[in-house]
Amino acid sequence: MTAAPHPRFPHLFAPLDLGFVTLRNRVLMGSMHTGLEDHARDFPKLAAYFAERAEGGVGLMVTGGFAPNVRGWLKPLSGTLSMPWQVRRHRQVTSAVHANGGRICLQILHAGRYGYHPLQVAPSAIKAPINPFSPKALSASGVERQIRAFARSAKLAREAGYDGVEVMGSEGYLLNQFTASRTNKRSDAWGGDATKRMRFAVEIVRRIREACGPDFIVIYRLSMLDLVDGGLAWDEVVQQAQAVEAAGATIINTGIGWHEARVPTIATSVPRAAFVDVTARLKPHVSVPLVATNRINMPDVAERVLASGAADMVSMARPLLADPRWVAKARDGRVDEINTCIACNQACLDHVFENKRASCLVNPRACHETELVYAPTSAPKRVAVVGAGVAGLACATVAAQRGHTVTLFEATDDIGGQFNLARRIPGKEEFNETIRYYRRRIELDGVDLRVSSRVDDATLTGFDRVVLATGVVPRPVEFPGHDDPRVLRYDDVLAGRVAVGPRVAIVGAGGIGCDVAEFLAHEGVSPSLDIDAWRREWGVDVDYTDVPGGLRAPEKPPVARAIWLLQRSAGKPGARLAKTTGWIHRASLKTRGVQALGGVQYVRFDDAGFHITVDGEPRTLEVDNVVICAGQLSNNPLEAPLRAAGRDVQVIGGADVAAELDAKRAIAQGSRVAAAL
Repeated sequence: MTAAPHPRFPHLFAPLDLGFVTLRNRVLMGSMHTGLEDHARDFPKLAAYFAERAEGGVGLMVTGGFAPNVRGWLKPLSGTLSMPWQVRRHRQVTSAVHANGGRICLQILHAGRYGYHPLQVAPSAIKAPINPFSPKALSASGVERQIRAFARSAKLAREAGYDGVEVMGSEGYLLNQFTASRTNKRSDAWGGDATKRMRFAVEIVRRIREACGPDFIVIYRLSMLDLVDGGLAWDEVVQQAQAVEAAGATIINTGIGWHEARVPTIATSVPRAAFVDVTARLKPHVSVPLVATNRINMPDVAERVLASGAADMVSMARPLLADPRWVAKARDGRVDEINTCIACNQACLDHVFENKRASCLVNPRACHETELVYAPTSAPKRVAVVGAGVAGLACATVAAQRGHTVTLFEATDDIGGQFNLARRIPGKEEFNETIRYYRRRIELDGVDLRVSSRVDDATLTGFDRVVLATGVVPRPVEFPGHDDPRVLRYDDVLAGRVAVGPRVAIVGAGGIGCDVAEFLAHEGVSPSLDIDAWRREWGVDVDYTDVPGGLRAPEKPPVARAIWLLQRSAGKPGARLAKTTGWIHRASLKTRGVQALGGVQYVRFDDAGFHITVDGEPRTLEVDNVVICAGQLSNNPLEAPLRAAGRDVQVIGGADVAAELDAKRAIAQGSRVAAAL
């Protein structure tokens, strides 16, 4: 008997029949490297990570990338499936997933010239601009060895219990390097015209199907929009899709952009579902299911994509880091309880690039499921949490979830703390979702929230434990004229408490300074809320009307103000921003005409403007305002009197360490303190 369609998300929760297996819904958990793939000792943790998401209802999951041989390593000793003795560790993962009703595919990823090691190979000896190592060009026999390695890895995956494999053919990795003329300069049977360039990928799919049989899922991750010069033309994308389908692919997943592309593809400033149109363009040309991907993070977005006919499945990786029960919550009508991915990259991709284990800013349990456990308490306590920024919110809700009686005091009239400033930055609108999530958690977990409540040590009597999450205050900078009313604090600017003139100098080029520059430089609707405006600004051509690769000349956006971004230390302002997103902020500010200066000394501010020296040379910036973004100081007036009174006190978040708006550390610290109560 066929089940009735889901009342709210009928397309998202429709089963997908692949012929030999039926997926329970249209959600694909996309591949994402966690750092747990690289060592056998971490496979129990990897199994727990996937099991929690399988139990949460995901239709099909894909692992992080595993190399088919050492030449394909992402880095030395990274995750590999090439030998029979490696099968046993993988069975821990597949058994855990199947025990929780899920299905899982292993991603086979050959890094090619993106491999961070001297053994890398590529179709041609062309060094990647993001890698210090130069690849060796594969010989014809070397090409054949790589094909065999893919087929062998897929066969071992089947033996390990995987339901299928995903062949990574996008994002600029080896198969993509073969298909694009940018990196394939060969003149033999594996290079030249599009048919020869794609032959490597097609042969890999054919050999995998031959090795693994007809009842095995083969996903091909196809680069549908390279976003680099020398990328595929649209007719070549279509030709490759049809060829891999004919070779035996079960599903074609969308790949967007190379890692060396000048266009952001998954950061928070990228509009939701910004690349779905390119998947929709391919839909009439193939018969196998297509997967749309990138910046699909909420059920209404996913349902809209599927209902439009643009794709047959939606891929989400980071949203399922943020909330392993995303699918179950959507299915059960509890969308307001979803802990939404804000696409910040701070604990996931940034960690991976730093050789750390991945996690999630809004969910520190991600990839730490066996270590950070929110078990019901056997000894309930009365807990006071002072401050409803994200550190306090995390601590209060986790503690209440565990069974403690929690009172959350907030001096202002609403929750959110510094997040209320961050979410006002153009491109950071997703931060609103985190405040919505915590607002709902307060209701569900029974936290007694008391806003507009300033407390002292007397107020906090009667509690067994006090957690101080009182946050930060802006760090002042003193120079002659710093007390002029035209010299403004960043929090007053972002909160809209002060007016800002058309010419502005910003003191401090860290995360706060760059955010304030973004805030002041934008005019009109944020591009992250307007897909067409965002595409024009970054030069994205999903219609392939200009050149191969899906690029066109970027258009300069409107400029709201003349802005100078100043940094006391020498060097490039903004250089210390996060690795995976800092370049996006710098590029956006440059496009908007923000002038960034390093090696600045602040002399004075007067009616003539802001007098500074730059590398010792005097300059006067004729500005209407100076905005101080020079960091923060901990705001922690309660700790000393409480400790003097012998109270049990813990300090978390900015009140503990006043690092720049470090929500990742704040939420993790608040959660861990609550887990230990």
